[in-house]
Amino acid sequence: MVWSSDSCNDQSFNQTRDPCVGLSTIQVSASSSQSAVAAAAALVNAVSSCCMNLCLTFLPPYLQPRKGNGYGGMPAGMGAGQEAVIFSYGDDEKRVAFLEKRDQNSSSSYSGGGDGAAAAALVERSGTVWTAVAHIITGVIGSGVLSLQWSVAQLGWAAGPAAMVMFAAVTLVSAFLLCDCYRSPHPLLGPSRNRSYLQAVNLTLGRTKAWACGVLVHTSMYGIGIAYTITAAISMRSIQQSACTTYNNNNNKKEDGACDMSWHMLVFGLAEMFMSQIPNFHDIQWLSNVAALMSLAYSFIGLGLGFARVLENGYVKGSMTGIRGATPVDKMWKVSQALGDIAFAYPYSLILIEIQDTLKSPPSENETMKKASTVAILVTTVFYLCCGGFGYAAFGEDTPGNLLTGFTHPHWLLDFANACIVLHILGGYQVYCQPVFATAEKWLVETFPDSILVRHSSVKLPVPAAGRNVEVKVLRLCFRTLYVASTTAIAMMFPYFNQVIGVLGGFMYWPVSIYFPVEMYVKQREVEAWTVKWVLLHLFSVFCLLLICFALVGSVQGLLTAHLG
Repeated sequence: MVWSSDSCNDQSFNQTRDPCVGLSTIQVSASSSQSAVAAAAALVNAVSSCCMNLCLTFLPPYLQPRKGNGYGGMPAGMGAGQEAVIFSYGDDEKRVAFLEKRDQNSSSSYSGGGDGAAAAALVERSGTVWTAVAHIITGVIGSGVLSLQWSVAQLGWAAGPAAMVMFAAVTLVSAFLLCDCYRSPHPLLGPSRNRSYLQAVNLTLGRTKAWACGVLVHTSMYGIGIAYTITAAISMRSIQQSACTTYNNNNNKKEDGACDMSWHMLVFGLAEMFMSQIPNFHDIQWLSNVAALMSLAYSFIGLGLGFARVLENGYVKGSMTGIRGATPVDKMWKVSQALGDIAFAYPYSLILIEIQDTLKSPPSENETMKKASTVAILVTTVFYLCCGGFGYAAFGEDTPGNLLTGFTHPHWLLDFANACIVLHILGGYQVYCQPVFATAEKWLVETFPDSILVRHSSVKLPVPAAGRNVEVKVLRLCFRTLYVASTTAIAMMFPYFNQVIGVLGGFMYWPVSIYFPVEMYVKQREVEAWTVKWVLLHLFSVFCLLLICFALVGSVQGLLTAHLG
């Protein structure tokens, strides 16, 4: 007696869609010498296989097993003999083994072959919830923390903390939506991995929206370079002013007012011109680690100084409604700028998928990332509330735009904190500009292959510190120098810390953190139009859009008012 997949096509198994397509032939032999038990067991196995395929009938198309190409939409890295059929969402070990094997093959293909060890190393992932939490906290906490006390001062004790909690909740919802976009087309089974935010947008929403997203992201990164130049110049000037004050007090001299921030911007820009010649993002990993450590150092120093000033004052300053404006309209603009500053303090979405790509599985990456996001945003929000709250409680109506500029002593600690800011900005500037460099230079090479900058690819420049001539690509030298010079020039034209940060926060937050994550989630989960989930997601997006438009308009108004005097 022989059972095969064709046995399912007789009258007893007649279906509109043959549930046994794709199964390898199952042979169950029963001879006259076989025992009745063995024959019955073979029959049960054959029937079970057909029943399993009946279950597969009701799976979405992209989860259907396909002979020779695994799951639908799989890259061509899996060849013959590497088919995989996964019948259980809970079968994590088999699922992960299959996906990792697929990723190694696709990575090898992507890199042009390479050796197997290099491909395996490329996809090796060992991250956990706690490593992801550490990455998120060090990536999010940065120069935005320096303006939070000013935001609380404009909003008051009632609305200030509430606004921070609201932005934290919105960011967490956005993170949950984005976590499910790491794998495509299914959040658990994939099979494709998205290793960056832009890659996820491109694969899920298409080339046109990916192009628009790329323009927004790279424009935002350019703006962050401007904001970082202003921040570094403020800290450098504070260090110089501290030294000037100490020198003048020791020598009974008056202040000469020689601390001009434009010179500090020029010095910072010159330093970044040299650092921008670092070839690519992978060569600045150590710089990124130093920058993260410095950001935590000055943030905790600012928090400690604010707490100490409150204890020194003996009471909490401030009011429920915040600093009064000259007119109600002026107050409204200040409130909108404050919201923009808070939005700038949550630059989370751009780095989420990159962090998720470091996580091991099982458990699934999206579940691990959701846990990490919850913990990290909770910790970050508590830290932000403390920094903003203690800063406002310490200064009240006199709250400065930059937290550290409000303190005058101890000089050594303030100088150290400002030095940490400068070191953080030196590295942070490169973290945000290197992706722009890579994209722009690739486009220039492909668009103008006959240009003299491309054909004469490199020159040798004498570097006394290195004791030798260093070879530098002409295109890199010219483009990156002009890029840094332009950010420095704009920073010198608009040296207004809070207003620039507000504009960037208003410009970046909604499209990057709300619109694209919502659209990707709707597309990936195939949420039908006008269902409850569809309506709630789009109401969430529209609410955030209106809020951010208010913040952006107010911040632009504040920037123009400050510039025009």
